[in-house]
Amino acid sequence: MSSSQREPCSVKRLRARDFVMKKIFLSAAAIMLTAGSTMAADLYEPPPEMPVELPPVGGWYLRGHLGMSNQQVKSISHPGFAAFDTHEFLTDPTFDSGVIAGLGVGYQFNDWLRADAIVEYRGKTDFSALDHYTIGGGEGTNEYDGAKSEWLLMANAYVDLGNYNGFVPYVGAGLGASRNTISRLTDVNVPTAGVAYANDRSTWNLAWALHAGIGYQVTDRMTVELGYTYVNLGDAESGTLNTYNGSSPGVPGKVKFKDITSHDFKLGMRYTY
Repeated sequence: MSSSQREPCSVKRLRARDFVMKKIFLSAAAIMLTAGSTMAADLYEPPPEMPVELPPVGGWYLRGHLGMSNQQVKSISHPGFAAFDTHEFLTDPTFDSGVIAGLGVGYQFNDWLRADAIVEYRGKTDFSALDHYTIGGGEGTNEYDGAKSEWLLMANAYVDLGNYNGFVPYVGAGLGASRNTISRLTDVNVPTAGVAYANDRSTWNLAWALHAGIGYQVTDRMTVELGYTYVNLGDAESGTLNTYNGSSPGVPGKVKFKDITSHDFKLGMRYTY
């Protein structure tokens, strides 16, 4: 007789019960693990995505700038020059550099096109020149001294040439009007002991400009600019020249300044709102 046949029935029943209990335990464990995984998946929620604030592409902006002018004048004239036998400038008529300051408002249409309108004050700068003339066998010189300033009103359009890690080069052009003022002009003729002066005079002229520069986007709304502008301010003229006793020196008339231009360098800022 085999050993299994010799085991009592009670032992067999215990072994059968243990086997059934193990099956039940393993099945319950599997069910609990599956349910736990499902509940954990249901309970876990990914963190909400934070909205990304994109820099404003378009909109209104305020702007301001400070800079220096570097000015030239093509020629100066006076009706009395026609009476001279010969006439020449011994020194080129020149203006000193001066401070410029401007404010304006503009609109950014898209990534590459914007426009603005500005009001700019161009500070008073000194003017000087020396000429020599001959007339009727005699000769003389004129030492001119005076000052010039402007108010410039201009509408500008710009093309931004791409954004390179926050750096945005640009080109542009402008059209407007300039109020040119010639002040405290004097004319001293040392050889003839003559002195003449002119009252201050302001005239409006058509003005135009070409721009180039680069901006750096400090924040989403603020840009700092370093710019260059070539501007043609038109013409200017003084009041009528008179001697110290009120008489006209030779042929009466005004000193006229033809084609005043400037190479401007500016540091500016734009704020989009």
